[in-house]
Amino acid sequence: MPTGVYVRANDVQARLGAGLAADHVDDFSGWLRQRRYTDKTIAERIRLLACWTHWAREAGYAFDTICAAHAASATLIGAGYRPRFKGDVNKDAVQAGKLFIFYLEDRGHLPTIPLLPVPPLVAEYMTWAREQHGLAETTLGTYMGAIIPFVAALGDNPAAYDAAAIRGYMLGRAGTVSVARLNGIGVAIRAFLRFLIATDRCPPGRDRAMPPAAGWRLASIPRALPEDDIARVIAACDGERRLRDRAIILLLVRLGMRASEVARLGFDDIDWRQGHLRLHSKGRREELLPLSQEVGDALIAYIERGRPAAATRAIFLTEYAPLRPINRIVIKCVVRRALKRAGVESQCKGAHVLRHSAATSMLRHGVSLAGVGAVLRHRSPAMTAHYAKVDMMLLATIAQPWPGDASC
Repeated sequence: MPTGVYVRANDVQARLGAGLAADHVDDFSGWLRQRRYTDKTIAERIRLLACWTHWAREAGYAFDTICAAHAASATLIGAGYRPRFKGDVNKDAVQAGKLFIFYLEDRGHLPTIPLLPVPPLVAEYMTWAREQHGLAETTLGTYMGAIIPFVAALGDNPAAYDAAAIRGYMLGRAGTVSVARLNGIGVAIRAFLRFLIATDRCPPGRDRAMPPAAGWRLASIPRALPEDDIARVIAACDGERRLRDRAIILLLVRLGMRASEVARLGFDDIDWRQGHLRLHSKGRREELLPLSQEVGDALIAYIERGRPAAATRAIFLTEYAPLRPINRIVIKCVVRRALKRAGVESQCKGAHVLRHSAATSMLRHGVSLAGVGAVLRHRSPAMTAHYAKVDMMLLATIAQPWPGDASC
């Protein structure tokens, strides 16, 4: 075995000094400590960072290509690379590199990195959609997954996007995805075609060449939880350790908020005196929702006894280091874990099932469809009417008898 392959304590400092993190080690350690990492964990992260930066330097990467270095190391480990000796790059070291890059982004030290290859036409659409329609980044991210393959297949010359080419592309996708996904692809591409029409790159009406997937609007029944299951889910979040989860669940199931709206909620959005919440909804709309006593008490309990101290106006933070505001994926995980703890079986396990449950619960307690639509902030009454089908007792009173003889 070659000499010098084992990493001694002083080798960690030597590797760090010669690697991509040489000028940031002390500040990185302080940054970790601010996010409640223990000294033992910090020492381990620094050791792993030394392994990763040593590999990156040996592979020919410099600080201005640190993101490319991380992508290459992740690909290497994903391909089954095994560490050859103690201190060689491994899965944990790649994670330490990712954490270091997150630190650089937070501190503003990250060098200018070219974005992922996005066709210029698509990049222009993204800017236009943000400025003209106020599309959220989450929506744009979903749209990009449909638009980029479309442009790759038909080319970056909109003059070639005739009706036959558009229909041919959609018919080719029809056999590879579900009906729901195909409709989502159609929505994204149709929005992209409207941008091309608005900027005089396509003739008017080209968006109508998009064939719709076979289906019936509002034909399904909203998937919601019965009230007993809702009570069990809320009870599964009792206790001091789950103050955050309880507040999140109540915002979803009592006010029908979307996961992204809960994640973006900040201290400036709560008016305690007037008793309402200000929401930043789709299309850059600001709307108010009433703050009930139950939801308000849960928020106060989390803020006073459960929320870590952090210099951010966001209310909900991660529970473990590094401390940062949560996103809608964390909300989804909170709901999934609460359903599992409560022993509730549901085909849908995301946050939206609680929004559906809020709507159906309001209807069963006598709230009008208009009132439900106001709380859910639907633009179209037809969307709220979708929930009228969940009250089977009400439907039975207005059902008309079947004409002709009774079925045998």
